[in-house]
Amino acid sequence: MQTEPGSIYHWLRAGDEIFPAMLTAIDAASQSVCLEIYIFEECPLGRDFREALVRACGRGMRVRVLVDSVGSIMLSNHFWEPLRKAGGEVRWFNPIALKRMTIRNHRKLLICDERTAFVGGFNVSPEYEGDGVNDGWWDVGLKIEGPLAARLASSFEDMYTRAEFCHRHVTRWRKFSAKQAVMLPPAQILFSGPGRGQSPFKRALRQDLRSAKSVQLMVAYFLPSWRLRHDLMRVVHCGGRVQLILAGQSDIQLSKLAAQSLYRRLLRAGVEIYEYQPQILHAKLFIVDDAVYTGSSNLDTRSLQINYELMIRFAGGEIAGPAREIFAETLQRCRRVTREQWRQSRTFWQRMKQRWAYFLLDRIDPYVARQQWRGLPK
Repeated sequence: MQTEPGSIYHWLRAGDEIFPAMLTAIDAASQSVCLEIYIFEECPLGRDFREALVRACGRGMRVRVLVDSVGSIMLSNHFWEPLRKAGGEVRWFNPIALKRMTIRNHRKLLICDERTAFVGGFNVSPEYEGDGVNDGWWDVGLKIEGPLAARLASSFEDMYTRAEFCHRHVTRWRKFSAKQAVMLPPAQILFSGPGRGQSPFKRALRQDLRSAKSVQLMVAYFLPSWRLRHDLMRVVHCGGRVQLILAGQSDIQLSKLAAQSLYRRLLRAGVEIYEYQPQILHAKLFIVDDAVYTGSSNLDTRSLQINYELMIRFAGGEIAGPAREIFAETLQRCRRVTREQWRQSRTFWQRMKQRWAYFLLDRIDPYVARQQWRGLPK
């Protein structure tokens, strides 16, 4: 799918499509490979990636890996020894320390030769292997070939420099902001992170929602701000349609409970809510009229205020059609949550659990993160 000269975009569904395409791109690279990941596990899939990276080193290429130290907490540093011996470089983002533990790099990015890039919600873990229906989590990835990949490579350089988490020192001599929007028509790269200022992803999404008539959001963890919820309800009030595909099964039960605490008001406003049934939902795909967003960010407090995230917004074009097809395909495997059914199914105890989950994730988690951010050495 080509939307402009020199740029090609290809949607990938679940691990069965995502991982073979990534491994093929690594083996085809001739100059450099950069991998930035939140969760990387020692498993057959993880070893396949390591071996592909070692082979790339053997071809004389520069290979660098950036892994989040909490997301990949079960991965030993020794795992990377074969890659280091082959000449590759590995860094752990924000090495574990109690006083700064809550701020994480949640981005997922693979760049080969600064010409081919992969973004999405995928991690290198056995849970993501499969078709997302019969086995494996349901996720979405996007393969990008062209100039956009070079700008994503530049963002990898910035995050790689920040790996030791000495933010205040870095920003004194390096022109980098964790929160910025970069225009590369027809795409817009939206970088988000901790600290002051609104998430560029949130800002762009709210701008699109102001005049939207059709909104289709597929997201694993759903806990948007009050303003975003109001924007969604206003679309329906003005005669538009809002469809949400959320997790019927979740790896984080607290997140699912928090999301369900919002169902009643959304359903009452006319928002359509669907829960994905076959497997755990982990995809992040947002379609607002002809604008399409994809990347690593969820619609929850952590993604919008705390984590480092990477989203790409496309202003219409040919990319929107396949995105709608993925949404429609996913919708067929969902169960719709109706207002009456939801009202009758909730017990007092369920309501209490949902409210406490909302309080913990929407209030306590960001409060702790803000305190840790402010406590970083200047």
